Amino acid sequence: MRGLRASSLLLCGLVLIQLLAVQIDAQRPKTQWKTLSGFSPRVIARGGFSGLFPDSSLDAYNFAMQTSVADAVLWCDLQLTKDGAGICFPDLTMSNASNVESVYPKGQSTYPVNGVPTPGWFTIDFSLRALTNLSLIRGILSRSDKFDGNGYTISTVQTVNKEMKPQGFWLNVQHDAFYAQHNLSMSNFLVSVTKTVIVDFISSPEVNFFRKIAGRFGREGPSFVFRFLEKEQFEPTTNRTYGSILSNLTFVKTFASGILVPKSYVLPLDDKQYLLPSTSLVQDAHKAGLEVFASGFANDVDIAHDYSFDPVSEYLSFMDNGNFSVDGVLSDFPITASASVECFSHVARNATKQVDFLVISKNGASGDYPGCTNLAYEKAINDGADVIDCSVQMSSDGKPFCSSSIDLGNTTMVAQSPLRNRSTSVPEISSVNGIYTFTLTWPEIQTLTPAISNPYSRRFNMFRNPNERNSGKLLSLSEFLNLAKNSTTLSGVLISVENAAYLREKQGLDVVKAVLDALTETGYSNRTTTKVMIQSTNSSVLVDFKKQSQYETVYKVEETIRDILDSAIEDIKKFASAVVIGKSSVFPVVDGLVTGQTNVVERLQKSQLPVYVELFQNEFVSQPFDFFSDATVEINSYVTGPGINGTITEFPFTAARYRRNRCLASKETLSYMAPVQPGGLLEVVSPGSIPPAEAPNPVFTDADVTEPPLPPVTAKAPTPTPGTPSTTAPAPSGQTQLTLSLLLSVFAMVLASLLLM
Repeated sequence: MRGLRASSLLLCGLVLIQLLAVQIDAQRPKTQWKTLSGFSPRVIARGGFSGLFPDSSLDAYNFAMQTSVADAVLWCDLQLTKDGAGICFPDLTMSNASNVESVYPKGQSTYPVNGVPTPGWFTIDFSLRALTNLSLIRGILSRSDKFDGNGYTISTVQTVNKEMKPQGFWLNVQHDAFYAQHNLSMSNFLVSVTKTVIVDFISSPEVNFFRKIAGRFGREGPSFVFRFLEKEQFEPTTNRTYGSILSNLTFVKTFASGILVPKSYVLPLDDKQYLLPSTSLVQDAHKAGLEVFASGFANDVDIAHDYSFDPVSEYLSFMDNGNFSVDGVLSDFPITASASVECFSHVARNATKQVDFLVISKNGASGDYPGCTNLAYEKAINDGADVIDCSVQMSSDGKPFCSSSIDLGNTTMVAQSPLRNRSTSVPEISSVNGIYTFTLTWPEIQTLTPAISNPYSRRFNMFRNPNERNSGKLLSLSEFLNLAKNSTTLSGVLISVENAAYLREKQGLDVVKAVLDALTETGYSNRTTTKVMIQSTNSSVLVDFKKQSQYETVYKVEETIRDILDSAIEDIKKFASAVVIGKSSVFPVVDGLVTGQTNVVERLQKSQLPVYVELFQNEFVSQPFDFFSDATVEINSYVTGPGINGTITEFPFTAARYRRNRCLASKETLSYMAPVQPGGLLEVVSPGSIPPAEAPNPVFTDADVTEPPLPPVTAKAPTPTPGTPSTTAPAPSGQTQLTLSLLLSVFAMVLASLLLM
């Protein structure tokens, strides 16, 4: 069978997580947990690792066991076939998670399900033998389809148990009444299967089902868990809403030892997707002697804005909030649930760092507040950043200030302000018009309302912290430096300088001098406790700074590269003491899949150049599939894999918390804290879904590094309109050489100005 063959590939080593990692049941003392038993919450893998592989496939179950805590529970949605076989499949109808429609195009039927006529391809219309012709595919269309062609077959309960030998096995019976209407008995199947299969939990949303199975399994039988559906839905036996049953937990205790509830039962959300105060459900259930399991955890869905797109933060809010802990979580991504339980729970914010690398902000905590504002910087500091950054821009009156873009339309609400008519064309910088910082005075800029960055709003409809989308104020460079100087936790600041040649030649603004003056005025020239790093993509800018100061210089490589020549490294070392590269220059990505690992980090580090990598974001759509929609997995893979020296991130809290996780202190590499194997996922992608080969990324050479010196500052003429096109435009990036014609034009303008004196 193709599904079993694909599963064996994983067992033979073509897996995402390095299988040298070991699973250790690092269960901590009972007193730390506010669960009913006092032990750590259970990790329940819904359909296996169903966030990546097709739900209930053997690879999904196999991978869940390889990447989770040792006692992880495998969840099986139990369905019955026409001939009474029990299979693991996510729903009554099969069209959403299998290829049944193409295999049996005439197999559709319509049956009443909970009183509602429902069309579909039902399991009860097919024998187990007929279902062997089907293949499992993704059931959620937003997830990767790259495993749909692997031919994963539908498995029986007995097959899953035999192949996986799970430490915990959970059978969910969602529609007992439906099967009973068709003369198929769930209770009889369960009594029979438990003679050969150890089942630890049985759940159902139907009260009558538990009445039928009461007393049929003996004292050592499975735990019964009553599953609550949405509060307004009606439970078929009692004809009461689940919300009303919730108010009578003593009734539930008469037939079940636990309850399974949607996340919102514990931590509800308001209509803007923000958390409301927690309910007392967990405490109430524990008082009634009921365990509480929470469902609905997945890394690739919208979660409360309070979590900043970080699934680990969500898990911790349910299990390590100081007031209560759920007794288990039902997850599509059990690796994240496992790490949350074992690595990040009960870890104080001032806990010892287990790994040393720099956490450098990108425009402050710009994933939570408008970038380069006081609020973004303050949050970055509070979140544990080592270094906060300022991308320096210049106003028309020569004031250096922090803004992620030279075009204010990208960072503020200027387009809705009285200054909206100040748009101009500057082809040297952009092919589209903009309202540029150097066309407005600093007092004018101070009137603008900042705007949060939403890089995934158009394509994925994902928005960052809407309540604070226009909060905070822009800071001058001096204000930024004073803010950093007053911090007791920061180790340094990073100042990014771009467009220096254009500003000197066309606008008469010397950004290098402005930065040096601000550093001197705020006392940094004599300060030894706070490191100052100057970053640029222009070697000429860093050479200029190095001539005039002792500040550390950082060279940013804009291009995605596959390698770097020794001669280029030697050139970089002449003017820079560290290098910034993009994530894809470490792990190349094609069509959402990591294809391997370059040696760029290794080569730079061998030449004593620390390597900082950008840009780390929490949104799952920013990460290749290899990192399981989890920013922590991504960070871990860069830090413990190639061993980068720093992360540049819009969400400093995630990176700072990662350094404190206790699993990094383990003598053994835990499976849920092992770096991904670069290109491992590509090995198990169905052949038809392998992305076509692309042209290789370039090799970075010394020719990409070398630049002519910065042009001198040209006095700005009083009348020209900012952005008037010139015949020859200087390159905005240092990785493109300035042309001879540009230099000649600069010298001509300088000579002309001298003749006029």
